[in-house]
Amino acid sequence: MKTTPSERFDEGYFRRHYEDHKTRVTTADKTSELVRAVVGLARYWDAPLESALDLGAGVGHWKRALARHAPKVAYRGVDVSAYACATYGHEQADISRFVTDETYDLVICQGVLQYLDDAQAARTLANLGAMCGGLLYLEALTKRDVEEVIDADRTDTAVHVRPGTFYRRALARDFVTVGAGLFAAKRSGILLFELEQA
Repeated sequence: MKTTPSERFDEGYFRRHYEDHKTRVTTADKTSELVRAVVGLARYWDAPLESALDLGAGVGHWKRALARHAPKVAYRGVDVSAYACATYGHEQADISRFVTDETYDLVICQGVLQYLDDAQAARTLANLGAMCGGLLYLEALTKRDVEEVIDADRTDTAVHVRPGTFYRRALARDFVTVGAGLFAAKRSGILLFELEQA
């Protein structure tokens, strides 16, 4: 019997990947360091940072870290998981179909796109371009990551693994690659030195 995405990302999923210290893939403290770096770069580039959209908000690490490092940011979290939404206060939606007329200064999509098939991922990447007016933080598991980087005992590998070029090509229309998972929307007006761009 096939499970729905909401059923797949149940309490057990979040307990295994985010709560159990033996199997969790990351921690709130690690995410807080990442968020501090992203906020710091946004400030360094004088990029507006008044709103954030977190697609696949999960256990709410970004929500709490933004409240600490950029407390004036208006945060909106979206997740497909009924459990995550009820537990952590997100809006429930399938991000492959999620669209909004609003644009956000920061869009976060961490560890989500690998759960979508190619068509869903391509649609989501196009939507990221439409919804991001500033910076995008994107993390998606790639074929190279599976072969060379991840700890398979902690990482959910029952996903769609694609080459990094799949993501880079789709993002190139709307974004400039900064590096370390950061992309600047071409329409943002963020000024980057040549060597700040990948």
